[in-house]
Amino acid sequence: MTSLHNRHIKPLILAGLTGDNWGLEEYVKRGGYASLKRILSEGMTSEQVIAEVKASTLRGRGGAGFPSGLKWSFMPKNYAGQKYLVCNSDEGEPGTFKDRDILRYNPHAVIEGMTIAAYAMGVSVGYNYIHGEIFAEYDRFEEALEQARAAGFLGDRILGTDYSFQLHAFHGFGAYICGEETALLESLEGKKGQPRFKPPFPASYGLYGKPTTINNTETFAAVPFIFQVGAEAYAALGKPNNGGTKIFSVSGDVERPGNYEIPLGTPFAELLKLAGGVRGGKKLKAVIPGGSSVPVVKGDLMMATDMDYDSVAKAGSMLGSGAVIVMDETRCMVKALLRLSYFYFEESCGQCTPCREGTGWLYRMVHRIENGQGRPEDLDMLNSIADNIQGRTICALGDAAAMPVRAMIQQFREEFEYHIEHKHCLVPAYI
Repeated sequence: MTSLHNRHIKPLILAGLTGDNWGLEEYVKRGGYASLKRILSEGMTSEQVIAEVKASTLRGRGGAGFPSGLKWSFMPKNYAGQKYLVCNSDEGEPGTFKDRDILRYNPHAVIEGMTIAAYAMGVSVGYNYIHGEIFAEYDRFEEALEQARAAGFLGDRILGTDYSFQLHAFHGFGAYICGEETALLESLEGKKGQPRFKPPFPASYGLYGKPTTINNTETFAAVPFIFQVGAEAYAALGKPNNGGTKIFSVSGDVERPGNYEIPLGTPFAELLKLAGGVRGGKKLKAVIPGGSSVPVVKGDLMMATDMDYDSVAKAGSMLGSGAVIVMDETRCMVKALLRLSYFYFEESCGQCTPCREGTGWLYRMVHRIENGQGRPEDLDMLNSIADNIQGRTICALGDAAAMPVRAMIQQFREEFEYHIEHKHCLVPAYI
């Protein structure tokens, strides 16, 4: 599902796409591979390509929001050995479903974006790591790769130039932890998907110990459009330091859940309106604005917040992956936290003691509160456990488990206290 922002800015990545017009011929008709042709025919240097991406203010769409051009510049220029480019399509966070739609409806945008990125960083081999629980999208991407190779947009001597880039699809194994970039690299190497210590960072020691750059599916898919419209025009679509459009996966208590591509900086109230408003005309209670790992925001504050990295941060949360989970007035926050805590308990890889043990403690304590066995001291204990997890693990999964707990208790403490005192929920949840 795609929608237009009220400034009449046409979506870029998901514009007018259905399940039938994803192929190479249709992509070329829409201007596909024109950016790659321009870069190669004009002989743009790596520095020029990276400078254009920097000027676009494109930020990583996978969650961290790190400036993409700056990240590309970390790749060592004069390294004589093999370098790698990796696309992180391991989309496994609750509430997130944009990347699979990109692979389903516009796989060639990812291929073109990766080829441009590889050219900019002097990379000759790349991989797209695709979530292990999506099969049709993996097959479609493989088919798109074959189409691109046959047309000369990928492989040896691309478009008759001296530049070659080999791109392969890799089907993951369904583990949430493999969305963490170093765990993804371990999995690509055929090992158990567990995060690595950083430093060293992938740009210096990545896949097979070689310099590697990793970006999200949506990040790569945005790259061709930067060169189509120009970096300044792309940046102007959004807000300062938040250039371009962003795909938001809206789910929960809305009339029309789906993916909506809008300019960064669009007010949340407009995004909610695009999704048909709160289902059944109920009152908005809370929003998780960036996937299950980010802090919850009360509905009133969210209605006054714009959907960009900086504005959501000011509201006390993070834009994250752009997964917007909407909850109406009937939702029990204790029950919601119980479900989130169970997810992170189940998905912890077990490598770090604070996460391995702490996520289990969090889940069992919230489970106790939800089932009428809570104690007044449990809330302070939950905060204490979360404090001892956050910032004390190799990767950010520990933070992802801790932040929802701390935010839920902070924002809806009275609901947790009611559960503990009365042994049942304050509101009649209907799930």
